[in-house]
Amino acid sequence: MPENKTPLKTTAQKCYRYFDLVMALFVTVLITSNISSSAKIIDWGVSLFGVRLSFDGGTLLFPISYIFGDVLTEVYGFKRSRRVIWTGFGALALSAAALALVQRLPGEAAWEGYAGQAAYDAILGGMSSFGLVAASLTAYLMGEFSNSVILAIMKVMTKGKWLWTRTIGSTLVGEAVDSVVFIAIASLAGVFPWEAFVSLSLTNYLFKTGIEVLFTPVTYWVVNSLKKAENEDFYDIGTKFSPV
Repeated sequence: MPENKTPLKTTAQKCYRYFDLVMALFVTVLITSNISSSAKIIDWGVSLFGVRLSFDGGTLLFPISYIFGDVLTEVYGFKRSRRVIWTGFGALALSAAALALVQRLPGEAAWEGYAGQAAYDAILGGMSSFGLVAASLTAYLMGEFSNSVILAIMKVMTKGKWLWTRTIGSTLVGEAVDSVVFIAIASLAGVFPWEAFVSLSLTNYLFKTGIEVLFTPVTYWVVNSLKKAENEDFYDIGTKFSPV
């Protein structure tokens, strides 16, 4: 069974060169993808088995956050990945609260003429409403923790071999949880129409997992580069996979 390159106590105190950078990129992608989800639903005019493959704008970016999640867990371990997940949760909640506050403040006369409250509500209203925020935060936590836990367990089981099996395998589960929970809660809150539930869920899942597969060579390069640069390759042996 492989062992950590550094003892657990030393690892907890170790200063990493790129951990904060990866966390910042993760949070940026997370917030941007959620704003994009509120702003636009995209339809490329393609159908699969009679189901229209339309998707919210955030689908283009959100899979990248799972790649970051894979990298964080693979290199730094579950506990540090958990810290990043909760940081993302707090940042997403804060951004939603800020947009909700701006939504409720009175608009300036000139702005009302060329844009107006109706435009703000239509584009950013979802991000500042309880429905999309609840959907995003719930789906995010459930999906990211599922992804991180499965990857960490698979790494120990495979003794660090076959990275692609755990990056793709964990994403298949995490993205399924995320897509269904997000679309279901958002539809219950009236953000998305129920008639688009199957289309949005299926498209989200297929697109996000497809991105993970396509980016596998990039994931390999980033993981191997970080392991070398940080002198770290953490194995979650004996880890209690608690979300808190």
